[in-house]
Amino acid sequence: MTAPLFLLAPASLEAVAEGALVVVDGAEGRHAAGSLRLRAGEAVLLSDGSGVEVAGSVHQVGPAEITVRVESVCRPPAPAPRFVLAQALAKGDRDEQAIEAATELGVDEVVPWGADRSIVQWRGERAAKAHRKWEQVVERATKQSRRHRTPVVADHVSSRQLASRLGGATLALVLHEDATTSVSEVVLPEAGEVVVVVGPEGGITAPELAAFEAAGAHVIRLGPHVLRSSSAGPAALAVLLARARW
Repeated sequence: MTAPLFLLAPASLEAVAEGALVVVDGAEGRHAAGSLRLRAGEAVLLSDGSGVEVAGSVHQVGPAEITVRVESVCRPPAPAPRFVLAQALAKGDRDEQAIEAATELGVDEVVPWGADRSIVQWRGERAAKAHRKWEQVVERATKQSRRHRTPVVADHVSSRQLASRLGGATLALVLHEDATTSVSEVVLPEAGEVVVVVGPEGGITAPELAAFEAAGAHVIRLGPHVLRSSSAGPAALAVLLARARW
């Protein structure tokens, strides 16, 4: 079984080297020492979300923390191209399911999009709370999938703001059931940013679609079936990432 991964504070592993001792405390330390009951000598993985890959073993266990001796450090470059999922807000937890699976697959950024037909809308205090919940979903999925680079959770965007973002992307793809171009026909860039847009349960409106196309986006389909908002993005990313990274 793969060793457990613990996420530390951002940039905390920036200067770590082989042989160093790293203290894992706080919520992660309590989980390691309490829930997982790790013991000296057991293998663990550490990350600060920046991409640095640290492997080590438990040196010492405290009441609510562990001390890890670093055995190897790897700092691979960020993968290219960069993949972004613009996910429309959806009812229930379907948008959270989408970003969870997208994180496990390897997405680099998720963008919460308040589409015209989104039943759920982020406003006021709810927006900050919902954004933090997305961050927590992404963090948990990062750990579960043993990723060392935590996806960015961007600020909430309107349809107009999303169109502007698509205009600056190297490649922008909008999933739509009426499209005639298949995802398998898309030519991926070797670098830059690929943005995949997934609409809400009620679909993307005609004005939104027109604005996205005017910004340079390509409208594509996944296949003959209509997928839920929770599964469309991960399905598209799986196809694209298989061609670009896997």
